[in-house]
Amino acid sequence: MLVPPDRILTAVVRAHERFYAPLLANISSRSLLIQPEDRGSAPAVFYGLLRLLRLAPADPVAILPSDHYVSDDRAFVAHIKAAFEVVLSRPDLLVLLGMAPDTDEVEYEWIEPAEVIRGSWPWSLFRVQHLWTMPSRTIDETVLRSRGCLWNSLVMVAHPSALLSLIRHAVPRLFEAFTSVASRLGTPWEDESVRRLYARLPSTEFSKHVVATRPRNLAVLPLNGVVWNDLGEPRRVMATLARIGAHPEWAGRSQTVSA
Repeated sequence: MLVPPDRILTAVVRAHERFYAPLLANISSRSLLIQPEDRGSAPAVFYGLLRLLRLAPADPVAILPSDHYVSDDRAFVAHIKAAFEVVLSRPDLLVLLGMAPDTDEVEYEWIEPAEVIRGSWPWSLFRVQHLWTMPSRTIDETVLRSRGCLWNSLVMVAHPSALLSLIRHAVPRLFEAFTSVASRLGTPWEDESVRRLYARLPSTEFSKHVVATRPRNLAVLPLNGVVWNDLGEPRRVMATLARIGAHPEWAGRSQTVSA
């Protein structure tokens, strides 16, 4: 087992309870990070990090979006394990998992690798030269593929100290806002303190507002030969179902979708 169940936090928003409650019915309430409102992914990551620091302050953490499809779970988990081994050896690094593109999708975020990061690990690890956010199709075809660019899976493995430093420098106001509730985590006053905090927080995205600052210690670990898809849009859900030959009742058997 890569991570013990009691050290996994699932971040949700209270308004979505009717959707997540049946799926998470068998996990402990201590493993749920229930946000009072949706304020973007950055507060969710930061809030989760503060909670995890109470459980295992010295251990690296993994950030995994929940709405992704991966064709090979074993290869995917092996690369996350590899990223853990990298940051155990180099606690200063923030490791993103980069997926080799296999379609002409242009609306993903892209990572342009730079020089190799040498180490005792047997995997190819690179510094990040550039992060592209939904480039035009022209840039995708003429630049990104020729430079060996990768899709940004948004999966990150890092040591808590490196993540805290990244958040503090990228979004200092968010960092400072959470100082008001940090001492109340794990107490009867946590829920009310977090509710008041979220009521005044601006929406902040972890990738757009934090990772996009491209710190020098940002690295990318490529994953090749695995079909990956971000299911954040209905068309991607339908395209993935068509690609794997799945026909759930709710999708309607008569629909035709291009993969």
